[in-house]
Amino acid sequence: MSPFSAEIIGTMFMILLGNGVVANVVLNGTKGNNSGWMVITTAWAFAVFVGVVIAGPYSGAHLNPAVTVGLALADKFNWALVPTYIAGQFIGAMAGAFLVWLFYKDFYAGTPDQGAKQATFCTAPAIPNTVSNLISEIIGTFVLIFVIYYFTDAKMGADNTPIGLGSIGALPVAILVWVIGLSLGGTTGYAINPARDLGPRIMHAILPVAGKGGSNWGYAWIPVAGPLIGCAIAAFFFHLMK
Repeated sequence: MSPFSAEIIGTMFMILLGNGVVANVVLNGTKGNNSGWMVITTAWAFAVFVGVVIAGPYSGAHLNPAVTVGLALADKFNWALVPTYIAGQFIGAMAGAFLVWLFYKDFYAGTPDQGAKQATFCTAPAIPNTVSNLISEIIGTFVLIFVIYYFTDAKMGADNTPIGLGSIGALPVAILVWVIGLSLGGTTGYAINPARDLGPRIMHAILPVAGKGGSNWGYAWIPVAGPLIGCAIAAFFFHLMK
């Protein structure tokens, strides 16, 4: 598998399972309807785990333009590869959103709430406030990227022999996403990932979702700009503290 295809497939699985849990919780008639924020944040965390397990051996499993740009800004990733990775992430996010729509297609018609339908694709603020919403996405992404910089391979003994943790080595990033969702996710839905929000938002606009309403394009720039600003700030402090 090439890094490009790994980013597509890893991001697709992440969005299928992440937006899938939102659909399961907010759409009327599902077995998981109204099961709450803990269910959403937990499943989103493990959706990230699944994506990282799939893509990790081939691309490093960025699955997020903010991660790709943030690593490049920290001199941990080749800038020449950034466009390819981001393209893969957007393709994967759109494919994942399509699969969620296909899977839950029968339940959209029975859900009158347009905001709930939109939530199965992309984020929206709990209280619309441009400055506050942007700050939320900046801080959430700052935490994500800054902590990722300090993830290390497990080693043992005086000679620092690497410990082969296999797929469980993807668990730290899942825990990180989980705590961001639980602690900082209530304001904007913690996009913290431009591809995760914009790719599915495009699919919301394109797909024939019953009674969907608009795609809230006036807000759409915040889940893109906020994470990119957040990753740049994280890179600045990483360089400052080296």
